Amino acid sequence: MKWVTYESGSGRHTGILDGDTVRGLRSGVTLLSLIEAGDHALAEAGDTARRAPEEVRSLEEVRLLAPLPRPPSVRDGLCFLDHLRGSNRALGRSEELHPVWSQIPAFYFTNAGSVAGPHDDVPVAPGSRMFDLELEVGAVIGRGGRDLSPATAERHIVGYTLFNDWTARDHQLRDLALGLGMGKSKDSALTLGPALVTVDELEDHRRDGRLALDLSASVNGDELTRGCLDRMDWTFGELLAFVSRGVDLSPGDVIGSGTVPGGCLLEHVRTPDLAQARWLVPGDVVTLRGQGLGQTRQTVVAGADVQPLSSGF
Repeated sequence: MKWVTYESGSGRHTGILDGDTVRGLRSGVTLLSLIEAGDHALAEAGDTARRAPEEVRSLEEVRLLAPLPRPPSVRDGLCFLDHLRGSNRALGRSEELHPVWSQIPAFYFTNAGSVAGPHDDVPVAPGSRMFDLELEVGAVIGRGGRDLSPATAERHIVGYTLFNDWTARDHQLRDLALGLGMGKSKDSALTLGPALVTVDELEDHRRDGRLALDLSASVNGDELTRGCLDRMDWTFGELLAFVSRGVDLSPGDVIGSGTVPGGCLLEHVRTPDLAQARWLVPGDVVTLRGQGLGQTRQTVVAGADVQPLSSGF
């Protein structure tokens, strides 16, 4: 099933996509509550939406929100190491990676309170002149767990969604200089959607045990990159196993794959002066596509003014 959260004339609803229509459940039922109630609850709700929906509306009549507008938490991995190599190249650094990158999958916590829907406008992060997109896939936890095994951790995933990890590269350079990891550079927005596509819907795309979903990103209609999810150096099973060491994963948690190689503007920098590179500006239209996952299409708009600190920043 393809689960969506949407707004219509009768308020906010959860429902399933059925071609060009949405079949909605009664008001008050959220996708998170269904996931928390377990696989049977989600399946039964899907059957209800098919047989006896509260409402049926065309996609043109509704505003799609993120399928999980406020997940319990969002972590983002870095599972495509060629993305890191490409970013290092753009920054004038060595493409040879430290051995630790092949020992554990990197991840960080990002802002679960800044989730945007698949067609929402995205403001430039305040003060940023180097605003970027990142093409990713998010795995959504269905069944919680701790200390998961890499061999079985993917069984805890209920479904997948497109994930755009919007990044202020100029803020990121300051974040990294502090040595404490990602902060304001990743704080302003992340996109999930258009739907949470349940695992069973995607099984036909599995190849050699991995989901082989074609993915692409474009800016103003010009394709930036094209890749495939099965090229991850760290699998979702390995990522979830590492993330869950000594920590409970909860239903509804979102875990990002990391950026598909070439799936951000940083990797396409062809000038030694990053400030002169091509970054997103108001009016740009960013589109992500994923085989079986759908499409997000968003316009970048001007962000808020910075309220300066005593230092001037």
